[in-house]
Amino acid sequence: MKKVIALALIGLSSVGAFAQSGTNSPYSQFGLGTIAPQSTSFNRGMAGVAYGFHEHNQVNYQNPASYASVDSLSFIFDAGLSIQLTNFNENGTKRNAKNADIEYVVASFRAFKHFGVSFGLVPYTNIGYDYSNTANVNAFPSTSSVNATYTNTYSGKGGIHAVYLGAGYMPFRNFSFGFNIAYLWGNLERNVVNTYSDAYVKTLSKSYNTTVRSYKLDLGMQYTLPLSKKDELTIGATYSLGHKLNGNPACLLISNNSQTAISDTTQFKIDDGLKIPHTFGAGLMYNHSNKLKLGVDYQLQKWSSLEAPRFTTNAKGVSSYGLVTNQYKDRHKVSLGADYTNGDQYRGYINRMHFRAGVSYATPYLKINGKEGPKELSASIGLGLPLSNGYSNRGMLNISAEWVNQSVTGMIKENMFRINVGLTFNERWFAKFKVE
Repeated sequence: MKKVIALALIGLSSVGAFAQSGTNSPYSQFGLGTIAPQSTSFNRGMAGVAYGFHEHNQVNYQNPASYASVDSLSFIFDAGLSIQLTNFNENGTKRNAKNADIEYVVASFRAFKHFGVSFGLVPYTNIGYDYSNTANVNAFPSTSSVNATYTNTYSGKGGIHAVYLGAGYMPFRNFSFGFNIAYLWGNLERNVVNTYSDAYVKTLSKSYNTTVRSYKLDLGMQYTLPLSKKDELTIGATYSLGHKLNGNPACLLISNNSQTAISDTTQFKIDDGLKIPHTFGAGLMYNHSNKLKLGVDYQLQKWSSLEAPRFTTNAKGVSSYGLVTNQYKDRHKVSLGADYTNGDQYRGYINRMHFRAGVSYATPYLKINGKEGPKELSASIGLGLPLSNGYSNRGMLNISAEWVNQSVTGMIKENMFRINVGLTFNERWFAKFKVE
């Protein structure tokens, strides 16, 4: 018990101190950033499938109803990290980027009969990019003389994180429901700097900054339908409340001339200008003898009705910063996944291993210059490796490999390869106080 609590405290402090943006994508400069994977490492091997899954030895915070299925004699602690390499391709120009970060720390335990509790720290969105482009000022540069050039530099960092507390309850056999209540916080920082080779031309900088302090509410249910002595089908559903984020997006416009040392600064701000969407999820999980599990998930995020902050300059050169419509579109995501093991009752190590695979497809929630953003296609494989010590054999090392492609005609194509590693400790806690 003391060891588990110490590990939890260490994990939480580590995430707070060392978690990075979790992305290198230029697409994270739009909206609230890229949507972080909302799953732990055991789900990642199945492309994130989760709504119908309820495991006795894993934390599935995507559907809080699953907490009611947690083992009555243990405290489950799960921490995960990822390492990713991304290739960018724009008009034949290729670049690579890499990053690593501690992604989540979650825990769960059975508090009372048919009542499970979970808490943890998880990501919601990520921002992380740094790139530039240079071009001639004139559309048709002269070949006989040196022409002025301009450079646009884009950078951003931050994201939104969530610390949550949740519970799941099974009021009668095969049916459970639950909730997560989370505190959302984070900084969204974006910068655009426009410079010229001619030092007499002003440098123009735009800095966008928002601090988020809000909440998030998730509801979930699961119902298991027995099909035979060895087969069952679980139906899962979730809902996340959409609302304002109590953030005031600000834009700082700075015009600076290095020759004259004259600087002009203009600040714009929008009160309570950010929202998260209503989100609906539904899934099925087929279970054969607790050996083969097949799942399918569907998620809908209602972004299209939300407004987004936007800086504009009209034909007369007058700048403004305000909320505009038609910047988002509803996001649809479909995931398929499977998990296979011979079962914990077998003594052979390979027999107790878990083998996982999955695929997913998601439409974008962003519109970029009036066009639909990149679609996302991913595939994953994973392993669950049992861990044993002198008094417990229920720990597990979950490893998954993911390929994620984001592409749209006429824009940057991203191919990302990600390794996820999650360490699950499943320690005896209630051994002296049996809970049925």
